[in-house]
Amino acid sequence: MPAKPTNSPRQVLFASLIGTTIEFFDFYIYATAAVIVFPALFFPKSDPASAILASLATFAIAFVARPIGAALFGHFGDRIGRKTTLVIALSTMGLSTVAIGALPTYTSIGTAAPLLLALCRFGQGLGLGGEWGGAVLLAIENAPPNKRAWYGMFPQLGAPIGFFLSSGVFLLLSRLMTDKQFFTFGWRLPFLSSAALVFIGLYVRLTITETPIFAESLKRNEQHKVPLLSVFRDHTRTLVAGILLCLATFVLFYLMIVFALSWGTTALGFPRSKFLLMQLFCVLFFAATIPISALMAERGRRRVMFAVSIAIAIFGIFLGPLFAAGTTGAFATLAIGLTLMGLTYGPVGTMVSEIFPTPVRYTGSSMAFSLAGIFGASLAPYIATWLAKTYGLKYVGYYLSVSALLTILGLLMIRETSSETLTTAETAPIS
Repeated sequence: MPAKPTNSPRQVLFASLIGTTIEFFDFYIYATAAVIVFPALFFPKSDPASAILASLATFAIAFVARPIGAALFGHFGDRIGRKTTLVIALSTMGLSTVAIGALPTYTSIGTAAPLLLALCRFGQGLGLGGEWGGAVLLAIENAPPNKRAWYGMFPQLGAPIGFFLSSGVFLLLSRLMTDKQFFTFGWRLPFLSSAALVFIGLYVRLTITETPIFAESLKRNEQHKVPLLSVFRDHTRTLVAGILLCLATFVLFYLMIVFALSWGTTALGFPRSKFLLMQLFCVLFFAATIPISALMAERGRRRVMFAVSIAIAIFGIFLGPLFAAGTTGAFATLAIGLTLMGLTYGPVGTMVSEIFPTPVRYTGSSMAFSLAGIFGASLAPYIATWLAKTYGLKYVGYYLSVSALLTILGLLMIRETSSETLTTAETAPIS
């Protein structure tokens, strides 16, 4: 039997929540800066269009770096422990973010400025690749057997909280500063302020002990020499299932947050401020439904995910006409989409982690999530925009429906894990 946990629930849940909050806070502030700040300050002004494309390319670097970070931090997380690895991952992510806020611009150091920006973004991606999986494991490997889904949803709450914090910071800056002040020094403040969140996160994580599940595994000497090799060699089907389980979640999120904003403020003619306010309000639905779905998933992960995935597939059929139906239709699209997002996002972290055995759980779950991010996140806005321009908005919905069907396929590849202990679920069983 695993040793009794020595960490208090408050410590565990806050330590798992703070890292993903920082992750999404960093994501949103970089995404905003990549559009409105970096093209003007970190790239030559002679070709504005090329500057914007180059800036967005630095944004994409993190998606490439995340699987590398998942492999790197997953290796040490499965070899030496969750706690130490999470501290290093958070430090890597935090230092990279703060460094962006202190970078000299193109006017000061020329071409070195975008190179340093890209390097910092790569560092962010490395840290992010190790953060999510470790945060979920910190939660579920400290959880009582009948509360793993509830504990596992706390890292997921970092997404809406990070969104609110970043939006709040930029909204405050826009009200307190002129454009000149913002471009001179104001844009740096969100990146530098991340240091406060990182400090709190490191303090909390340094005070906790190793998860009891991993401590018992370490005593039994179950560690693999190269966890990544073991995942690809011995758990290939489990890895594929894990990627598919996350796919609809990523596609839905990036359609509602990135594509909807872009298409809504261009093709549909919404003022940016109005659409951002609609998104900000509808994120409340996202935040509210995460704990609801986690509670439901305590009685069965698969049936909850099956039901939500079917609902996403149906929503995709009506997404195009609904989104184009004026203000009411656009608001309804965001509200329904982000409600479904919360329902699928709440249990998915726990589910993906539970299908991998303890000795490779950090590596396996992190790789599945990171690779799903490449297939579902990095490509979704581009694919959706191309479909909308080429075939019409309804095909964006069909694209979402197909991703939901692929997630259902992933669910068919595994069995229910809610009644199993983490120490006995040694493989991802096939239905």
